Amino acid sequence: MYGAVLHAPRDVRFEERSDPTIVEPSDAVVRTVAACVCGSDLWRYRGITPVPKPMPIGHEFCGVVTAIGDGVTTVKPGDFVVGGFNPSDNTCPLCRKGATANCQHGSHYDGAQAEQIRIPMADGTLIATPESPPDDLIPSLLALSDVMCTGWHAAVSAGVGPGTSVAVVGDGAVGLCAVLAARQLGAQTVIAMSRHEARQKIANEFGATHIVPERDDEGIAKIKDLTGGIGADCVLECVGTEGARLQAAGSVRDGGNIGLVGVPHGDLPIDQLFWRNVGIKGGPANCRAYLPHLMDLTWSRKIHPGLVFDLDLPLSDIAEAFAAMDERRAIKSLVTP
Repeated sequence: MYGAVLHAPRDVRFEERSDPTIVEPSDAVVRTVAACVCGSDLWRYRGITPVPKPMPIGHEFCGVVTAIGDGVTTVKPGDFVVGGFNPSDNTCPLCRKGATANCQHGSHYDGAQAEQIRIPMADGTLIATPESPPDDLIPSLLALSDVMCTGWHAAVSAGVGPGTSVAVVGDGAVGLCAVLAARQLGAQTVIAMSRHEARQKIANEFGATHIVPERDDEGIAKIKDLTGGIGADCVLECVGTEGARLQAAGSVRDGGNIGLVGVPHGDLPIDQLFWRNVGIKGGPANCRAYLPHLMDLTWSRKIHPGLVFDLDLPLSDIAEAFAAMDERRAIKSLVTP
């Protein structure tokens, strides 16, 4: 088979790899129908996270099961499936608490930007669609493998609920999905911080009530103007840089909550947040815990998270898929084998 391999910063190649096989009885093999580039992949692509040797890359996919181990009972060959980016057994004590991102037996994929993928712990990781999906639904199903679950996790972590005011820091695919999640969870005011017209348009389609293009102190002041002078009840930080985290800290009201899902590359002013009684929660999304509900919403077309994909390329053009996101020419790149 062929797949993406990152060799060095800004050097990702489409090259031949070994076909995946069943290694453990709990494994499955999936033929990839669609995969994509994640914003977190860009940390390695840009050299911010080291790449000591060539590595297969990618962790988002949807596709068709082609083989299963003897221990797999919940999916079968021919099923169209989605799996979260963080494989879990869904049975350990932490999974039973809903903390599937922290599964005691958690695993990873050996690069999901590939024609085929070995899925560890298939029963606890994969969710099958009710039937083979129509082509137009595939981007939204693919979004469930990471960005929709991650945006949802930001909103849940921050305590978004009916009547709340929410500010979303970050207008990438996760931030846009966080806007969608906030509206689904009943937020009354949803403020998307974005300077880019294409991203603003999607934020509005996802239910944003206000768009704030300003940043830093000016952006914080605008958030306060829109929230009675006190700041948002819930702020969803969907970038991970220190600037984004400071923006979130300044935009949340005293006694409010910050949901952190941006891969951390910066600090928070903990002393300041302590005295302001600000709650902080977040981390990698508990995909397996969220997938059944989000699958139902997507399958019934109540949500359309696939709108975040604005570039569709063959997997063989994976280098361009990365470059377009790195250069902000694309919100999120979808690739098909």
